[in-house]
Amino acid sequence: PIRIPDHPLVKETIENCLTEAMDIDGLRDILASIENGRIKTVAIDTAQASQFSHEILNANPYAYLDDAPLEERRTRAVQLRQRLGSDVTGGEGVLDPAVIDRISAESWPEARDADELHDALLTVIRLPPVPEWQAFFDELAATGRVSTVTRAGADFWVATERIDIADEPAAVVSGWMESIGPTTVGSLAEKLAFSPEEIEAALLRLEAQGQVLRGHFRNTDGEIEWCNRRILARIHRATLGQLRREIEPVTTLDFDRFLHAWQHVAPGSQLHGADGTLQIITQLQGYEIPAAAWESEILARRIAKYDPDFLDELCFAGEVMWARVSPHPAIAENRRVRPTRIAPVTLFLRADADWLMGRSSPADQSALSHPARDILLALERTGASFFADLVRQTGRLASEVEDGLWELLAGGFVTADGFDNLRALIDPKRRRGEGRGSAKRPRHAAGRWAVLRRDSPAISPAERTERYARQLLARWGVLVRDLLVRETLAPPWRELLPILRRMEARGEIRGGRFVSGVTGEQFARPEALDLLRLIRRQSEKAAVVTVSNADPLNLSGIILPGPRVSRLAVMGLVPA
Repeated sequence: PIRIPDHPLVKETIENCLTEAMDIDGLRDILASIENGRIKTVAIDTAQASQFSHEILNANPYAYLDDAPLEERRTRAVQLRQRLGSDVTGGEGVLDPAVIDRISAESWPEARDADELHDALLTVIRLPPVPEWQAFFDELAATGRVSTVTRAGADFWVATERIDIADEPAAVVSGWMESIGPTTVGSLAEKLAFSPEEIEAALLRLEAQGQVLRGHFRNTDGEIEWCNRRILARIHRATLGQLRREIEPVTTLDFDRFLHAWQHVAPGSQLHGADGTLQIITQLQGYEIPAAAWESEILARRIAKYDPDFLDELCFAGEVMWARVSPHPAIAENRRVRPTRIAPVTLFLRADADWLMGRSSPADQSALSHPARDILLALERTGASFFADLVRQTGRLASEVEDGLWELLAGGFVTADGFDNLRALIDPKRRRGEGRGSAKRPRHAAGRWAVLRRDSPAISPAERTERYARQLLARWGVLVRDLLVRETLAPPWRELLPILRRMEARGEIRGGRFVSGVTGEQFARPEALDLLRLIRRQSEKAAVVTVSNADPLNLSGIILPGPRVSRLAVMGLVPA
């Protein structure tokens, strides 16, 4: 076997080939599924080559074991895709009508003299008279290079070399399709004086040869259109280019103002009630924030007149849960996990727990203290338990159980029914049973503590990465690589990039350069671009917005100029 050189560039190239140009893990899964019978193979005849065979058909000669001539193989390789999928021809991927008109006009021949008109007639075979080109036609007719034929009461110009095929629908339609954009059967029948049945038969023959494609190119509910595959590829590329050029990049300060509005921190953009709280959690889920900052610094700034009952209602209704999902650094370094109020946790929807926690592995218990291990063992043995039950089952002091729960929480081992369980640990006065109103608030909440289950059902890494890509787009609106600096749970940018590009090709999101001064590719949701344009047009001076250093909008030193401010610094950051 060939020995692969041990060099970083070689490793990176192989990695890119196997994971970007090719999905090697997906291929292994498919082959294994075929072998064990989970995927059944059925042999069928189709009008076009399967997309899975395209790479084989385009491979180099040494990739084949059969004796087919190279010329024949090249011919087959050209006729790969004869029909476009819904990602281009329907749904949100409909092509820009203005771009279609422009490319169609560019594809039509332009005769500037008699010779260019003759070349055009050699291509389209028969052409209805064009008044602007009459002088050129008369010049050609004087030398016998063209003539006029009448079919179905209509006159057509025909080059002398094409007079014998001027009445063959297949030849005429083929020539026209090379020179026009998307068109319908009725339109061609009207222009060429053939019956619709003859036009459709010719188009079907061209489709079988891979020369034309059919679909809804201008709208999703109109008549089926046909287009030359080369021209359609130009239209598709031009549409993406047009979308990328439609918005002028904004400054980083305008982008910061946009994020304040997008995340409902700007004055007048706050949400209300439990429904608004659920919307904020849906947007921020997967972003870990110090436990003590979630309500006072995050939710209170995004929800008008925030009430802790909003979050309790969502937790006890089973819609929302909280946990530390990222691995604790002390566990990796074999150090003891220390209880702390700044332990990062994230709020998220229970329905999204599987893909959100799928990237993290179960934590190692060796770094836990003895009380924490006893509590974890009790929870694993008896299931979800109230605080008093844990005191009784472990035989430890209430203060030891409190510290043990903090340690388990900080290490990502446990969660609870309600957020009030976390408040009871965060508030020092409440832990001691002190403070105003302590008679009304129990020292420990009514919710139960439980082991955080990280074992998720069969969710493929690709699906999990796509779900996280959509989550990042929901959180930021406009996604750039620098925004991942503080995303502790997000996949690497190199894994997100192919998915984002595919979403752009489907028309779900937009790609381009939306923020100046930020490097790399940028992607945005369409509704985010509308808000970004609105922010840019606002001439009045923006109100000063104060955000916590733990807030996702603490982008100083990341997007905004200036030194980076740690999320553990003193609360109260005003971006310049």
